[in-house]
Order: sequence, then structure tokens, then C-alpha cells
Amino acid sequence: MVTPTSIDPPPERRPLRSRRRTALALGMAGLLAATGVTALAGTAEAASTLGAAAAEKGRYFGAAVAANRLGEAPYASTLNTEFNSVTPENEMKWDATERTRGTFTFGSADQIVNHAQSRGMKVRGHTLVWHSQLPGWVAGLGTADLRSAMNNHITQVMRHYRGKIHSWDVVNEAFQDGSSGALRSSPFRDKLGSGFIEEAFRTARAADPAAKLCYNDYNTDGINAKSNAVYNLVRDFKSRGVPIDCVGFQSHFNSASPVPSDYRANLQRFADLGVDVQITELDIEGSGTAQANSYGNVVRACLAVSRCTGITVWGVTDKYSWRPSGTPLLFDGNYNKKPAYHAVLTALGGSSSGGGTPGAACTAVYGKAEEWSDRFNGKVTITAGSSAISNWTVAVTVTPPQKVSATWNGTPTWDSSGNVMTMRPNGNGSLAAGASTSFGFTVMKNGATTAPVIGSCTAS
Repeated sequence: MVTPTSIDPPPERRPLRSRRRTALALGMAGLLAATGVTALAGTAEAASTLGAAAAEKGRYFGAAVAANRLGEAPYASTLNTEFNSVTPENEMKWDATERTRGTFTFGSADQIVNHAQSRGMKVRGHTLVWHSQLPGWVAGLGTADLRSAMNNHITQVMRHYRGKIHSWDVVNEAFQDGSSGALRSSPFRDKLGSGFIEEAFRTARAADPAAKLCYNDYNTDGINAKSNAVYNLVRDFKSRGVPIDCVGFQSHFNSASPVPSDYRANLQRFADLGVDVQITELDIEGSGTAQANSYGNVVRACLAVSRCTGITVWGVTDKYSWRPSGTPLLFDGNYNKKPAYHAVLTALGGSSSGGGTPGAACTAVYGKAEEWSDRFNGKVTITAGSSAISNWTVAVTVTPPQKVSATWNGTPTWDSSGNVMTMRPNGNGSLAAGASTSFGFTVMKNGATTAPVIGSCTAS
């Protein structure tokens, strides 16, 4: 349920939720060929990635991952290229790992962990104690049985992954929304009392002493009654020596619930308690410059807080988001990099996408749009680099006997062969740093289905 003041992820959201220059250039070429996307910048140097740029800042940049998507080549390629941390969306939750009491199944979660480890990625564990996605047998337990089952679940799952998880969401979403600051009703609170959170953290420390232990929640991104309640919990735990190492801020935003003006201050006050802060489930509904600006603000807030150790976006591509109609992620449904991607990379101090170096003037990213039996539409997104631009130029080459029959949002000129179109702005040449525009065209196939070749973006 989304309200003007909150984003309360509904239960049905959870099943969805839950280099060197030559080598990188070859890897990106393979990805782009597989997805029908071409990206070229004003220089020939290879671009930085989200994970690499974050690592240079001493942080990770991760994505929530679904095991059943890893077999999709563009999904896996984008994940492998761009991110250096993963969070299983659903595969480590109670209903996935202990559907029957005392019988543990780790196959899908193992698939994600093994994939990550084979590529040097970190793994966040999500989640151990949560009121949602519980198998039915849990709610039916009496007090003593529930305590035993909770502690055994934490112990068995954490021991299975001991040494493989950098941070665990030990307890997830335990507080109510609204002004009460109270714990929400759940089998754990109702039968074990408020002390279940402390007990879960103490059990988790014994199960894997090296893992960071986090409390994770939503609508705690600004200073409000709910975040104050979490703050008081953490302050109490730290004062009494209860093991807690980090606090996760889910950070689901939209136009009705935007990035709070006190977002950075809120992260900092938690960090001042002596815990790390992590942005654990970031997604921002919207598009274009507004979405890009919001993403950039979140990244800059994290970088401004020394104990903000990393950012995870809740998914790789819009088409698999838990709220796909809001297009809240960094890659669209065709795995094209959105303006928000470029804003994040710029905020991290990296380059603009697809072959650019830090400070590259602009990039040009191609994606096929609509297609019919005799023709298809192409779209090229132009994104300014780290500085504003006032003009741009991109060449588009089609393969004979293809012909461009129509264009929009640009002013074309042609070479003598009629196969090379040079596109210049049509009132959309001025772009702020990290901002984007686009132009489009229709290609008559004439029997050829080859994708156009997009030249470098040049700008002034």
C-alpha cells in the first residue's frame, strides 16, 4: 500500500522482491550484443561500473537477485558487470529455507551465493526473523516452541552460510508505521514479547561471530516516529552491549514519498551511535531527470556519511521490479542504462556509461523500440557526462538496403550514400551534467534486420 506519507510493501511484493580496459570492453560488447543495445561515448576509453566506482569510495553497490533469473543472459551479464554485492530477494527467507519445521532447504539460496562468490561479489543475508513469508507452522507454535524454533532457524541458516555473508538482516520490519513507535503485531512479539529482537541478535552473534548484524526497516529514511523508535532500540542495544553492527534503510521512494530532506542527517545520527548504515532496498519510482536527481541525492548522502558502507538497489531491471509500472530501477526492461544510472555513476565519481571515461562529454545509448514485419523503431539516449553541454552530434549508420524513413526529436543530415545519418539537436541540445534526452528513427528493413551502428557522441 502506498500512501502520501509512506510506502508499506504489501505481502505480494515479497515474492518479487525479495578489469582491465580490454577485458571490460569485450565483456560490455558481449552484453550489448546480447541485448540489442549499443553504447558509445565521446572517447574510446572503457567506462567504470557501479560496483567498481563504489569500491573506489570504499563501499559496495549491490542488487537484489532472484535465482530463477540467473539463467537469463542479459540479467546475469548486467549483474556480473555492474554490481559487486548481491542480496537474495526471497531465497533466504523462512518459507524458502525451512518450509517444514527442522527441514532446511538451501538450493536456490546456494545458487545465488555460489554465483556471487565465483565472481568476487559480496553477499547480504536477507532475512532471518520477519513477520511475513512465514510458513504456516510457525504461527501455530506455543511460546516455548516458538522461542526454540526462532533460535534454531537463525542458528542453522547462519551456520550454513558462515563466512560467506558480510551482513545479515537479523530482524526485519519489526516496528509499526505511524506515530506510536510501537512494535508491530507478529507471532514473535505477541508470544515472546519485545525481547525477541535482542534474543535474535544474541543468537545470531553466536551463530556467525564475523558477520555484521543489521536491523532493517522501511519508512525510517527520515527523522520520524518510526525511525526514532528504531534509533532508541539501537541506542539501548549499544549501551547494554547487545550485539548490533548495522541498520538497514530500505529507501523505497516515489513522488508521494520522496527522498526526505533530512535523509543524510538521519543516516548520520544512526552512524553516530557506533553502527554502520546501509541502504538496503533502494528503488525510486519515476523517470528522466527527476528520477536521476533523486538517485544522485541518495548516493551523495551515503558518501557523506563515513559509516554508510554500501547501497543495494532492489532489483536489476524494471521488468522484474516489485512495482514495475513505476519503472524504479537503473536499467529499463531491455537492460538499457537509464538517466538514473548515469546520475548514480557520476555521483560515485565514475564515468558516464558505455565506453566513456570520467569527464566524457556525452554518451549515446541505442535500443530497439517497436518492431513490425517490414520496419523497426530505434531510440538513442544522449546523456551528458560530468559537465553540462549545449550541443551534441551522433552518427547512425544503417546496413544497405535498409533506409531510415522517419526521424523525431533531432535534426538529421545525410552522407552521399544515404546510409549514414548525422543527428543533431532539435531544441534539446542543452543538458545539465548527468541529464539525458533522446531521438528516434524508423528503419525500413528491406530484408535486412541488422541493428544500426551508433557512432560516438560528440558535444560542446
